[in-house]
Amino acid sequence: MSDSLLPYAVGAANRARRVAVRMRRRVERLQTAPAFASGIRPRPALKAVHLSVLGGRTLNVALVAPPAVDVTAAHLEFVRGGRHLRLDLDVEPQGDGTRLLTATTALRYTDRGDLPDTPGEHGPGRAGMALFGGLWRIGVVLTGADGREVRAGVGAVALPTTDGPTAPVSPSPDSGAHFRIMRSVDGFAVLKVRAPVHQAELDRFDLRWDRIVVHGRVIARQGPTSGYTAQAVRRGGGTVVQAPVEWRGDAFTFDVPLAEMVAGGRSYRWDMQLAHGRTGLKIGRRLTDVRRRHQVIRTTFRIIALEDGTLLRAHAYITSAGALAVSCVAFEGAPHGAEEVA
Repeated sequence: MSDSLLPYAVGAANRARRVAVRMRRRVERLQTAPAFASGIRPRPALKAVHLSVLGGRTLNVALVAPPAVDVTAAHLEFVRGGRHLRLDLDVEPQGDGTRLLTATTALRYTDRGDLPDTPGEHGPGRAGMALFGGLWRIGVVLTGADGREVRAGVGAVALPTTDGPTAPVSPSPDSGAHFRIMRSVDGFAVLKVRAPVHQAELDRFDLRWDRIVVHGRVIARQGPTSGYTAQAVRRGGGTVVQAPVEWRGDAFTFDVPLAEMVAGGRSYRWDMQLAHGRTGLKIGRRLTDVRRRHQVIRTTFRIIALEDGTLLRAHAYITSAGALAVSCVAFEGAPHGAEEVA
């Protein structure tokens, strides 16, 4: 390298280092929960070999048992306010003489505070730990061979920050709630629960030869389903075309109103929405850990024949923001193309 270019290389390296430091500090702030109220006594922390919420709803725990305690039983405690939730841990001896405390359970959101404190007691099909919104402190209760109990916290773990195909934190695909492992300011692991937001989740769309059918569900529904209507909103012009909706609980199905969308003979892009009052909820795929949904969920153009014989070229796809959009245009000079071809 030429001596004249050396100062520029050094400057670029210093700038890159400063950017990396700022990004690391920003990630640490995002993963750090605010301080809890004073009065909590200091406690030891168990090392977490693994602590994560996978798939947006499955809690996986693996802790190293302290060698000073002959652990015969153990359980996790999740504490928020007056609520204490309990999750039993399995004691697993390892080949090196250590013991791991492990557990796996489903997490689900609730806005009730009167459910049982132990997972599996919520009725058929409702197994899992029910949590309401807020920060939950995570503690461990160890029972020794002499019957005495020892309490400890769980040390915080670092979340991966690599830009891979999936996100390390994603919403629950069932409820839309967020369950996120974070760290407290004193270095302990905490669980942050965020309530689901009002949205329209896309389950799938069917590309048929005579129509496009949209299947989805409303998350955090507000009021009866009769207050929701399906509509296609044209980008740029604001034209709105409504479509009849069929409901089954919170799940909805409707046919994209292609005949009205191709009126005028020009190609437009339309956003699929559920209207609730003055609010237009864009229908999209959001309850997933896939980062670049528009690159993963790829669809082809389809030639569709409407009931009146009109042929049109339609493309239903997922945008970079995860929303469902449809572009369509009728074939020029062939308003009854299917009949003419025949």
